[in-house]
Amino acid sequence: MKEFVLKYGCNPNQKPAKIFMKDGKDLPIEILNGRPGYINLLDAFNSYQLVKELKEACNLPAAASFKHVSPAGAAVATPMSDTLKKMYFVNDLELSPLATAYAKARGADRMSSYGDFIALSDECDVQTANLIKREVSDGIIAPSYSPEALEILKSKKKGNYAIIKIDENYKSEPIETKDVFGITFSQNRNELVINRDSLTNIVSENKEFTEEAKLDLMIALITLKYTQSNSVCYAKDGQAIGVGAGQQSRIHCTRLAGNKADIWHLRQSDKVMNLPFKDDIRRPDRDNTIDVYISDEYEDVLKDGEWQKYFTEKPEPFTKAEQKEYLSKIENVSLASDAFFPFGDNIERAYKSGVKYIAEPGGSIRDDHVIDTCNKYDMVLAFTGERLFHH
Repeated sequence: MKEFVLKYGCNPNQKPAKIFMKDGKDLPIEILNGRPGYINLLDAFNSYQLVKELKEACNLPAAASFKHVSPAGAAVATPMSDTLKKMYFVNDLELSPLATAYAKARGADRMSSYGDFIALSDECDVQTANLIKREVSDGIIAPSYSPEALEILKSKKKGNYAIIKIDENYKSEPIETKDVFGITFSQNRNELVINRDSLTNIVSENKEFTEEAKLDLMIALITLKYTQSNSVCYAKDGQAIGVGAGQQSRIHCTRLAGNKADIWHLRQSDKVMNLPFKDDIRRPDRDNTIDVYISDEYEDVLKDGEWQKYFTEKPEPFTKAEQKEYLSKIENVSLASDAFFPFGDNIERAYKSGVKYIAEPGGSIRDDHVIDTCNKYDMVLAFTGERLFHH
């Protein structure tokens, strides 16, 4: 296939639209089912690069959940605790390593992942397909599919689920171009390799990275490589748990991603895990209700009696004081930034979310202040020396 004609571009008024190779070669993909759109394909190609690099760096199956050209979640196949399995609604499923990776990628920020585009580093197996079948998703890209998995996925969205097979041996040309306002931009592809060697320049007084922290920081850095800048990423337990993308201010990135990471932790609390949901509540409604329960809006829900739609009995509020106490015990979270932290305020905010390990490029005129703030909290800080802007 030398080109694929799209229904329209970013918006319905932007047509005709298509994808093709400028050198006239065949596209490195096959559309096995459905008709992916312009944004679907942007998500597909960005997310596949991410999971391919995660697999190479971590030597583990990897998965990503993408929305609007940034990851809502990314993960590798490390074991899940019983708490995480229950939190991700997969305690009733048998999970392969690849399915485990996707359960984590999807579960990190389920609200943002609603209607996601999925990328898998390995052949999609039956366990992963059965997990995906239960979720609201627009499509998937993977290097291959088992026959049984393919049939399961084809049944989604009344047979219109977008399924893309990509040539795992495909390598892009070293020069990439894009047109903006009729003007062509050209640059070398970002071929920077991220691995454990990226974390060797430790500038803090505490220089003890754990192996778990190294894995989490590699995941965070590779995730940022395919996240719209400015961006930061919190990671824990082999997955991204909070991504702050596309903010003009780095402290706003740190706050946004930190709030997402806090919600990820709060969802594991007894108060949330034991909410008395009705048996017939839909999974997306449960996600939305948990989000409201943790937020400032829940008191109003209690007053208005809305709780009766979702719960068998009226839950006690999860007060801000209780949440603060719970989060004060969180530790050993990792944080990466796609560019240097200009001020120590980012570190102060990260500390509130249990961050212990940090990787960032360095190079700010205020590096000394950032290092001092890390030392204040006995954090481990590595300067990677490499910026990861992505636009």
